[in-house]
Amino acid sequence: MVKNKFVADYQINASKKIVFQYLSTASGLEEWFADEVRINEDKNYIFNFDNEDHYAKLASIRTNSHVKFEFYDPNAPESSDHSYIEFKLEENELTQTLFLKVIDYSDGYDDEELTAIWEGLIGTLKEIIGG
Repeated sequence: MVKNKFVADYQINASKKIVFQYLSTASGLEEWFADEVRINEDKNYIFNFDNEDHYAKLASIRTNSHVKFEFYDPNAPESSDHSYIEFKLEENELTQTLFLKVIDYSDGYDDEELTAIWEGLIGTLKEIIGG
């Protein structure tokens, strides 16, 4: 299947420290991103959407800056060209405005669908953090 790279920036009116907790912890992600988020014994994340588990490795993390989750098939973990989701926190030095950059590299959705999905998810995140 052909992968689609979706990139969008969202303004968030909160501190990096607060927002980062919601991007990098299972409990934070569970509040706005997935129905349930667990971490298994191998320190891999299991995201549950609509009663379906999706497995991801924490590919990279930099405190209060970015986090990247690479999804994989637990039955074929060595396959390549994984889907991934990356969250980057970027601050405009002039205005001190914080932006959340979302990079969603996946298949199954077109840009319009992904725009609607992410606007809904980010809207929920903003409601929770008051940003």
